[in-house]
Amino acid sequence: MNGLLQLRNAQAVRADSVPRLSVEEFREAVICAVEGGARLSAMFGRPAEGNRLLVTAVLANDPDGTLQACSTVVDGGYDSITPDCPQAHWFEREIAEQWGVRPQGHPWLKPVRFQPPCRPAAGQPPAAERPVIGVTDFFRVEGHEIHEVAVGPVHAGVIEPGHFRFQCFGENVLHLEISLGYQHRGVERAMIGGPTARSSHYMETLAGDTTIGHATAYCQLLEALSGSHVPARAEVLRGVALELERVANHVGDLGALAGDVGFLPTLSYCGRIRGDVLNLTAMLCGNRFGRGMVRPGGVGFDMDSARVEELLKRLAVIAKDTAISANLLWDTPSVQARFEGAGTVSRELAEQIGLVGPAARACGLERDIQNHHPSGIYRFAHIPLSGWDSGDVFARAYVRWLEIQRSLAFVSEQLRSLPEDVVMASPSSPAGNRFAVSMVEGWRGEICHVAVTDDRGRLAAYKVADPSFHNWFGLACALRNQPISDFPLCNKSFNLSYCGHDL
Repeated sequence: MNGLLQLRNAQAVRADSVPRLSVEEFREAVICAVEGGARLSAMFGRPAEGNRLLVTAVLANDPDGTLQACSTVVDGGYDSITPDCPQAHWFEREIAEQWGVRPQGHPWLKPVRFQPPCRPAAGQPPAAERPVIGVTDFFRVEGHEIHEVAVGPVHAGVIEPGHFRFQCFGENVLHLEISLGYQHRGVERAMIGGPTARSSHYMETLAGDTTIGHATAYCQLLEALSGSHVPARAEVLRGVALELERVANHVGDLGALAGDVGFLPTLSYCGRIRGDVLNLTAMLCGNRFGRGMVRPGGVGFDMDSARVEELLKRLAVIAKDTAISANLLWDTPSVQARFEGAGTVSRELAEQIGLVGPAARACGLERDIQNHHPSGIYRFAHIPLSGWDSGDVFARAYVRWLEIQRSLAFVSEQLRSLPEDVVMASPSSPAGNRFAVSMVEGWRGEICHVAVTDDRGRLAAYKVADPSFHNWFGLACALRNQPISDFPLCNKSFNLSYCGHDL
C-alpha cells in the first residue's frame, strides 16, 4: 500500500521509519486502506515540533497478517476522515478532545471522555468554559409522541458509570446515544516516561476483567521494543491464562443473558461455573483475575505436575457442567424466541463501523487476532475461528459458546504438552527511537497497544485501544428499531467495558 509502512504484530521498527505524509496523503492512505479491506486499529496524536501534532494511524490487514502505519503533522485543523471512513469516528473525537485539533466536517464531534486537553491549543476555551463531565448536546428526535428516556450514569448494583439517552416512539427506539467518560483515569499519560514499577499495575487494572489480555499486550510490546526472548513454557502459560480469562467471562455472559430473559437455571449454573474457572486462574498465580501472572520476559508463576493434573481434572468437570448449562439455553424455545432477531447488526454495518471480537464474528466477519496476527503460543497452536452470521443476540451468545468449547480444549491440550523450560528470561530495557504495535485477541476482541520510545528508550507515547472503544457504537446501532425493553438483553450481549473505554 502506497505511503504505509508494513510490519508485523509485536515487531519493533525504527520510529523514524514510519512515513510522514501530508495531511491529504495521510487521509487518502487511511481511506484507501480501509476500502481495500484493512481495519483501523488505532489512531492517536502526540506533540510534534512547532507546537503541532503528529497523528499516527495503525491499520490491520487480516488476509496477509500484516499491519500498516503512517503519520502526518497537523496544525489546528484538518479535513475529517470520518465521513469517508466511519471507523475513524471515535478516534478523531478523542484526538480533538485531547489535543484541541479539530477534524473539520466530522459529523458527531463531541467529547469522548470529557478529559482536560494534553496541551493548550489555539482557540481552545478557558478551563472554566470546558465541558462538564456528562453535559453535552445530546441528539434529539422531534415529533408528535416522541419521548426521551435517560438511563444512568448511576446504575443499580456494583457497576461503572455510563449514560444512555434513548429517543423513542412508544416502545420503539429510534436512536440511542451513549455518553461515557465519567471515570477517566489518564492511564496513557501515566505510561509516558516508563516503563516503571507501576506500569504493569496500570495495565492489569486498565480493565479488570481483561487483566491477562492487556498485560499480555503490554509485555509483548516491551519485549518487541527490547528484542527480548520469552521461554516456550512461559508462552504456553500465558496462553492458558488468556483462554481461562476468555472462558470465565463468556460463561458469565451466558448466565447473565439467561438472567435478562428470566431463565434462572442457566443463570444460576453459569454463576457458579464462572467462579470455578476463576479459581483455576487462582491456581496459576494466586489471584482469580490473573494479576501478577504475566510479566515482561515471561510469567511470574510456574506450575508443578501435581497442579497440572488437578487443573486438568477440574477442566473436565467445568466442560461437562458448562455444556449442560448452555444446552438448556439452546433447547428452550422461549429463550430462543427472545434471542433470535433481537439487536441485529448487519455484516455491512459491522464492517463499516469496525466492530471487533465476538460482536464482529457474530455478524459473519472473520476477525480474530489469534488467527490473522498470531503471537506467542498462537504462532504454533491454532484455535479455529468461531463465527455465526445472523448478527443478533443469539449469534453473539452462540459465538461465545463455541469459543468456550474451543478454549477449554486448547487449555487441556497445552497443559498436557507443557514444555520443559524456565518461565522467565532476563528482561532487557527498551531500545531508543523504536515504534511497535502489540495485538492480542482478548475475550471482548482486539486489544491494540502502540508505543514509541525516545532516544533514551523511555516511553514517549503509549496508545491503548480496548475492544470496547470499537464496539460501543455497535451497541447503539443494535438498538435502532428495537423495543426499549430489550436494551438490557442487547447490552449484555455486547457486554462492553466502561473502564476499558475510559482508561
